[in-house]
Amino acid sequence: MAGYAVSSYGTFLNMVALNLFVYETTGRALAMGLFMALRLGAGFLAGLIAGGLLARCTAKSVMLWTNVAQGAVMVPLIVAPDGWRTPALFAVSVVVGACGTLFMVALRSSVPEMVGEERRSWANSLSVTGRSLAMVAGFASAGVVVSLVGYTAAFVVDLCTFAACALTVALLPVAGGGRGKAVTEEPEGERPRRRSPVAFAALAAVPGLGLMVGLRGVDALGSSSHNAALPVHSAALDDAHPALFVSAFWCLWAVGNIVAQQVIQRYGRRTGRSVGAAGFGYGTCVMSAAFILAFAGFPAAATAVIALVAGAADGLTEVSYTSHLQTLPAGPRAHAFGLSATVENLGFGAGMIAVAAALEHFSPLAVVGWSHGAALAFAVVFLVRTAGTRRARAAASAP
Repeated sequence: MAGYAVSSYGTFLNMVALNLFVYETTGRALAMGLFMALRLGAGFLAGLIAGGLLARCTAKSVMLWTNVAQGAVMVPLIVAPDGWRTPALFAVSVVVGACGTLFMVALRSSVPEMVGEERRSWANSLSVTGRSLAMVAGFASAGVVVSLVGYTAAFVVDLCTFAACALTVALLPVAGGGRGKAVTEEPEGERPRRRSPVAFAALAAVPGLGLMVGLRGVDALGSSSHNAALPVHSAALDDAHPALFVSAFWCLWAVGNIVAQQVIQRYGRRTGRSVGAAGFGYGTCVMSAAFILAFAGFPAAATAVIALVAGAADGLTEVSYTSHLQTLPAGPRAHAFGLSATVENLGFGAGMIAVAAALEHFSPLAVVGWSHGAALAFAVVFLVRTAGTRRARAAASAP
């Protein structure tokens, strides 16, 4: 998890540095949009193949080589002459987008084998804590690193973070889940029948899990709205310091997220239970409502509390969602995480396009209200469905 946090720092650092570098190199905002589209598109496609890849390779090897590939693709940006940097940039967008998704699917699907079923929630909470700290550090230091030592130094730092993560993965004493297994096995002597893709079969096998993944996609669409709207809202609040509100908001969001992880870990140690699927639904409701309120123009003190609540709820949804998918058997689990990554990339990518267009005509509050309002409504449907399933199981088990 320490290695993952370090590489996450590099990811958030290069998210800022690379976007600025693309714009400076090409001089066109369209190129920056294309760069992000390629990155998200590569992640989308990687999610489709992740389950099959993990059925053939160990999770440890996937995590190792995806970090090696992300580090290696930074080398041309460091050493290439100016004329070759534009093609190198788009190679970076594809490799980082695809390998980042494959790494996350491998990590999340192999956590139960690494730490044991009873410690899933603790490990997921630790992962989210490290990522939240890395996000704040990466975003906060990106401008300083680029301004003081330049883009090349930022790319070298990024390369080193991926190398550090690869080293920690190489030192893991376990394979991290081994090779996946098929969801079902054909009886001997029978002709193989056509089957649904493994990921969809896995989701269909667990009541409500498909709806949960769908909610995750709608939530990703909501996330795209506040990510795009925060800079616009911040500039409207203070033209002279347009980054002030964004920076303060994300710092407070991270604090709330980290506090939530501490509560989740203590809850797990005290009760021996993990956060259930209902926690994902309630967390999504609170998070979506908080992000909408963040754009409502409340005083600074109230907005600070809202940012803390948004971060805490976001942390709850992340841990509860990941822990619930990890209850699947090893084989279908990897496919389900791959499908989930595809849905998330699709929701976020489509959302960024729609939100960017909507912000040209509507206020940030309206755009975020629609997007997170959809996630809030979907979460209510999910909670009603989850409650119905629990009542049906209780009635079936009653004497």
